[in-house]
Amino acid sequence: MAPSSYQSPSQGDKSEKTYSQTSQSNLASSTTTISKLLDEKGNDVITVRPNDTISTVVTILRDKGIGAVVVTDQNRAVLGILSERDIVRRMADTPGQTLPQAVEDLMTKDVLTCAPADSMIDVLKRMTEGKFRHMPVMDGSSLVGMITVGDVVNFRLTELEYEALKMKQMIVG
Repeated sequence: MAPSSYQSPSQGDKSEKTYSQTSQSNLASSTTTISKLLDEKGNDVITVRPNDTISTVVTILRDKGIGAVVVTDQNRAVLGILSERDIVRRMADTPGQTLPQAVEDLMTKDVLTCAPADSMIDVLKRMTEGKFRHMPVMDGSSLVGMITVGDVVNFRLTELEYEALKMKQMIVG
């Protein structure tokens, strides 16, 4: 005889309503915001000026161990972004002539940004679709941080590990 848990319900058994997982319950992290990530990561943003040289930026990138800088004016208004990829592409186009060039000549001027209240999943989708790895975080007109694809992925992995631990604890009791 099969265990009672495997038998079909008998007359008089109470049928308890069960709920399956939904895409909404599985994507609870979609409510996690960039603000939460910045709380853990910090708000440091390395900035340069448009008239700085690429040589200066390369030194900053190396010394800070980062992949991009935000280009701002004297009031910290965002004018552009400059990444390692931008520099490498220019080096391929102008070998031996890139380092003395000005940042404003290489920077990406149409900068896509996010806000602290933006969903982490939405921002990750935008970065993936746009094929870029760095995104400045703006609160209104103020630069309040910089995130990378790696930051978002690592944060999400930590969340998933925590969720898995909570589920194991719930199962074990």
